[in-house]
Amino acid sequence: MKYISTRKNNEQVSFREAVINGLSNNGGLYVPKEIPKLPSSFFKTIEDYSNNEIAYKVLHPFVQESLNEEQLMQIIEETLSFPIPLKNIEENIFALELFHGPTQAFKDVGARFMSRCLSHFKTKKEQALNILVATSGDTGSAVANGFFNVPNVAVTILFPKGKVSPYQEYQMTSLGKNIHVIEVEGTFDDCQQLVKKAFTDVELKKRIKLSSANSINIARLLPQMLYYFFAYKQLKPYVNDKKVVVSVPSGNLGNVTAGLFAQQMGLPVSKFIAALNTNDTFLEYLTTGIYQSKPSVLTYSNAMDVGNPSNFERILYLYQQKIHLVRKYIAAYSFSDADTLEEIMQTFKKHNYLLDPHGAIGKLALSQYLDGNSAGVFLGTAHPQKFSEVIQKVIPEYVSKKVDLRNCNKQTISNSYQEFKEFLHSTI
Repeated sequence: MKYISTRKNNEQVSFREAVINGLSNNGGLYVPKEIPKLPSSFFKTIEDYSNNEIAYKVLHPFVQESLNEEQLMQIIEETLSFPIPLKNIEENIFALELFHGPTQAFKDVGARFMSRCLSHFKTKKEQALNILVATSGDTGSAVANGFFNVPNVAVTILFPKGKVSPYQEYQMTSLGKNIHVIEVEGTFDDCQQLVKKAFTDVELKKRIKLSSANSINIARLLPQMLYYFFAYKQLKPYVNDKKVVVSVPSGNLGNVTAGLFAQQMGLPVSKFIAALNTNDTFLEYLTTGIYQSKPSVLTYSNAMDVGNPSNFERILYLYQQKIHLVRKYIAAYSFSDADTLEEIMQTFKKHNYLLDPHGAIGKLALSQYLDGNSAGVFLGTAHPQKFSEVIQKVIPEYVSKKVDLRNCNKQTISNSYQEFKEFLHSTI
């Protein structure tokens, strides 16, 4: 399997090179040159396979030139060391709980997979690798945990000041050692722009070997395909002749892109839904046919506060820039903070099930799309306790773990690229 750029050029690289490079040499995102199709027999008997066996069958074609069978199995075993259960919430509506990992967020799978790939790819003789990652919340926590104490790798995490929950900030800033954390006076889009600019800075890249751990990195994206296979395996006994619909809380569009890859591998999902908060750039594209990025706004579902989603570029590539194909496979809905709070309260009252703000939007979007011929799954992307301040607005009795940020390890900078570059130089 070779990887090419979403922006046309002649570059073709291995999985190993794509992971280490982060972005292609012309600033595009890496995509597989082709997406392999799994046999229909696999889906007919998917419930007979363990999650690790499913993961191996799905990922092996994408990594076989860079990881041998033993290495891939070891990485999978270390990555999938926690349960990913499907819960029936109400008739034809199921939640796939992705928050049972070490940082209680769906990004644990991608971050753990990527860090373990790099531990195989890097050697002590090579120049140290510097991972850059922008986060609107959970990515930073998962990457910090996944890469903590990984030899010969340093991590720099950027998050928008005052725009992540205290629990998320604590998870990022309480580690130290090879984990460097910067709060940026600006938005997530400012953080993401600083990271992208660093990758195009020729002078900086001569001095520092850079890679990314956002979902722009293919090693973060590919393992997220597994969620949808695991969901289908557990949903299958309930489906009968119903169509399967999956609702994905969406910000940078990495998770839904991974789902589209899974669909192209043959996974029988009829429709994906990009569930959005008021940062509705993608919805406006589907509605008007025109993509127009805009400044992100702060919401209760902060991990989705993205005004210029990076993986939109992969979605366009996947469907040859043809909007009618994008509309065929993806729908989108947008909801307000008031909608989010109401859904958290009603789901808890009616079904005794506690949603986090992102899962609430996922459930809202799914409910809006479903008809009598469909069964649907929404992704529970983060544990509710990470957003206790929001939940307590409608469920005052909810109690969560308190965190102490007084001794956190972080540095504050403006959204100036020069200031960010100086910080990177100071960490060499």
